[in-house]
Amino acid sequence: MIEFRRYNSVEAREIRDTVLDIFTRSYVDAIASGDPFESADAFGKRFDAYTRGAGFDLVVAYISDIAVGQSWGWPLGTESAWWGGLELDDATIDRAEFVAEDGKRTFALSEIMVDADHAGKGLAHSLHDELLRPRGEQRGTLLVRPDNERAYAAYRRWGWSRVGTLTPRWDDAPTFDALVRALS
Repeated sequence: MIEFRRYNSVEAREIRDTVLDIFTRSYVDAIASGDPFESADAFGKRFDAYTRGAGFDLVVAYISDIAVGQSWGWPLGTESAWWGGLELDDATIDRAEFVAEDGKRTFALSEIMVDADHAGKGLAHSLHDELLRPRGEQRGTLLVRPDNERAYAAYRRWGWSRVGTLTPRWDDAPTFDALVRALS
């Protein structure tokens, strides 16, 4: 039986070791690739930065009291750097309007991960839904590597649509496809 536990930023920092453990059990191939963006150290630095922001929301899935997956995100505030580097696919969209944030408009779903032993069993979808269910923002956004066919297909099934590309300002960050979806 799966149990979901929700953590705010302070609580998330208290279980940092659990978060990093889930990452290392979920991103086995990415870590082994040697890509510096996918290293445990780089991941830990991003997690630490994310948990300093307002509204951070983490959901961890437990089976028999063992953490096996997690998903997290936060609402984009007025000073958010999330949309920096966004290249919209549709040139008719007013970019300034599209990226305008007020802390209530957009929830950034940053991570969904499931350890390798539990992958492919619907847990990622459950984590996705559990994280987004109580959100009050109008829309959600997430980033996905264009070549991550498995995740991309899942996101499309779950109602996400591509709006463009985005390269985050993190060291060694790849270019991702930026997806959005209505939440409320």
